Parts: sequence; structure tokens; C-alpha cells
Amino acid sequence: MRASLIQIAVDEGESVASRRQRAAALVREQVGSDLVVLPELWTTGAFAYEDFGREAEPLEGPTHEAMAKAAADAGVWLHAGSLPELAPDGTVYNTSLVFTPSGERAAAYRKIHRFGFDKGEAVLMGAGQELVTVRLPDTTLGLATCYDLRFPELFRSLVDAGAEMLVVPAGWPERRRTHWTLLARARAVENQAFVLACGTAGTHAGVPQAGHSIVVDPWGEVLAEAGPDEEVLTVDVDPAKVAATREQFPALKDRVLGLAPPPHRA
Repeated sequence: MRASLIQIAVDEGESVASRRQRAAALVREQVGSDLVVLPELWTTGAFAYEDFGREAEPLEGPTHEAMAKAAADAGVWLHAGSLPELAPDGTVYNTSLVFTPSGERAAAYRKIHRFGFDKGEAVLMGAGQELVTVRLPDTTLGLATCYDLRFPELFRSLVDAGAEMLVVPAGWPERRRTHWTLLARARAVENQAFVLACGTAGTHAGVPQAGHSIVVDPWGEVLAEAGPDEEVLTVDVDPAKVAATREQFPALKDRVLGLAPPPHRA
């Protein structure tokens, strides 16, 4: 299975419409890949708080339309990163979209953990409530976004739901890049799953981005890592390695905490 992570640059001098067209063109170039991934909030920038409401769009808005067509043109499964979604009730969500190779939407995931503490995304966006997995022909994706990476219980729940490949689009800042790599590897090791973590390049509202998109295998080995600039990171992964790893080192079978308690017997 070939995966391509598009580490697109998000800079203030480029309009959302122009970047949308450019992202679609980059997706179309990935003919031959099976799965293509874009980063978090690449339309606006993850730290461009003032643009969240201004650029928010309905779920089936212009980004949905452009990405669906690009997926179909390239014949790829496309995780189109995330966008500020304007829900019918007026709430803005940080929402990821996944499309099939025919351009049909397979899933939408609203980010559960919002970053910012008492500002930014944490107060400007609503929180998602649902875990989302997507079944591909050879594997099952578990969806998470950026700050979610710091919450291992989410990923364990995705594995319980059948996920074997954890896909994490992000707008991760350069100043915490060491955490990005560390957490991506940790989530892979503890869940014995692939992690595909796709970040952005450039600067979001004055915040330099980490770049360094990364693909990690179920043993925690880094299969490929991008640099700091705009780049397409392409790597071949073997989905069968998940089952092989879990059989060879069956740590998940020894779980105690987080499982349903046994029935009480008096």
C-alpha cells in the first residue's frame, strides 16, 4: 500500500481559493498512491483564529467539492485534512473529510480535543463527540487530528473499534516539534498500529510550523520523515505488519485497565 502525505505550506500571502486549487492539483499528481493525506486546517492555517469564522464553509462546500473531484481524478483514497466546517446551527467545527477513489465522501470526523486552553480553537470551535474509523480494502483507518495526539485514550478506543492505521493531520508548531515526533511514535508502539501524521509547512498567523510529517510502523520505527518545507512524503507500507506485530508481541491481550469489568459474583 502506497501512502502520500502532502505537507503543504500555508502562508498568509496566498488566498484560500488559490490554495484550494493548488492542493487539489497536488492530490491529482499522486496517481499510483493508494492513500493521500493533507494536513489540518490547510485552507486557513491552524493558528489563523480570525479566519475560522470568516472562512468556515458547509460540510459540502467548495473544499468538499474540490477534494471529491481530486480524489476521483487521481483514483485514490483521500484524507483531505480538515477545514473549518460551518454546521447548520452556526457552530464551527474542525472537521476532517475522507473520500473514496470514486469521489464519494466516506467519512467526516469532528476533532474531539480542541487546542488553546482558554482561547483560539478551544473557544471558537465546537467539540466533536464521535469516534470515526474508515474501512479501506486492506486496512482500517482511525481518524484523529493534531492536539488529539496528546490523548492516548482516544487512540486506544480507535484500535478497539478496529483501527490498524492511525491518520493524524496537524498544524503543529515548530516550537513543540520534538513532542510531535515523540507522540507519533508512542501512539504507534502502544497501539501496535501504523501512524501517518501529516503536518504543514510555512507560517500560520506568525506561528512557524513544524513540518516533519512522519510515517511510523507498529514497532515504532520511522519509515519516512519529511523536512521543514513543503514536500510530498511517499512511502510503501504493508498493512499485514499490524497483525504480524500483534501476534508476535501480543501486548494488547494483556490489557487490564480500560476494559469492561468482569461480572460481579457474590
